[in-house]
Amino acid sequence: MTGHTHQTAPTRSVEANGIRFAYRRFGKSGTVPLVFNQHFTGTMDHWEPAVTDSFAEDREVILFNNAGISSTSGQVPTSIEEMAANAAAFIKALGLAEVDVLGFSLGGLVAQELAIAEPKLVRRLVLVGTGPRSGEGMASLTPEAQQLFGATYENPDDLWLGVFFTPSERSQVAGHEYLKRFRLRTENRDPEVSDKVAPAQIEALGKWGAPHDNPYDYLKAIHQPTLVVNGGSDVIVYTVNSFILQQHIPSAQLILYPDAGHGSQYQYPALFVRHASMFLAGHDRVDAVAERPEAEDMWAHRRSRASVGPQRPSMKDIPQ
Repeated sequence: MTGHTHQTAPTRSVEANGIRFAYRRFGKSGTVPLVFNQHFTGTMDHWEPAVTDSFAEDREVILFNNAGISSTSGQVPTSIEEMAANAAAFIKALGLAEVDVLGFSLGGLVAQELAIAEPKLVRRLVLVGTGPRSGEGMASLTPEAQQLFGATYENPDDLWLGVFFTPSERSQVAGHEYLKRFRLRTENRDPEVSDKVAPAQIEALGKWGAPHDNPYDYLKAIHQPTLVVNGGSDVIVYTVNSFILQQHIPSAQLILYPDAGHGSQYQYPALFVRHASMFLAGHDRVDAVAERPEAEDMWAHRRSRASVGPQRPSMKDIPQ
């Protein structure tokens, strides 16, 4: 173990492709690292500690900012392919020969391209709240996303309550708990992104989502085992896109969490980590039977168990 957590891991840098990439690395060394690819306008500090720290109990976690994002130098590319090429250069600059890759939202598009371009580098793939080329409602930001990102908030962090969570009372309670954890790192936080980031990323999203003939054929080239995860009510990248991914990626399985939106992994952090960890460990299928956990209670329980040594989870929990 590195001894660091999401809150304490130092920000380091490495040069590749003429870019100085900022990254943080923590968790259990000697394992296949899990490399996180971030969402629209997000930085390393937009990841959820309940997710990253729980993964770090059993594997090494690597967070980074791609080109032009926050503490990383360079300019934000205007294509997903260029973003993926930069991600590959970053991973190789760390001297890594094999990684697992997690991509959330925009990061999920990058992760798909990375898996196709670097089949020997990427071992397994986790795609969260994302979609395929020419996916449903993906030619631009969805109307709901435009409304949410275009609104004014008294507390800027409240944006994420609408983006990641549904309007239900249960989901909003989970959202407020997420916001508390979101700000747990108080020292050496990433600066917010510049005003040049969103336009470049929107241009890249537009190219990805534009209509094409036989748009999903490229997914057959993703030969890595893939776990697709989303909420049942995602209005940022419509949930149907997760189904399309699962139907067209040869070795893909799909989990949809109930009463959850774009950030389902943040509404059910412990459950998501449990499912994803089983998948990354090489289980052929992520099975679960019904129970109804509270996400924040499950995380607290997992953290308390960590104090007496690592425990292998049993797959007995899934919300209804």
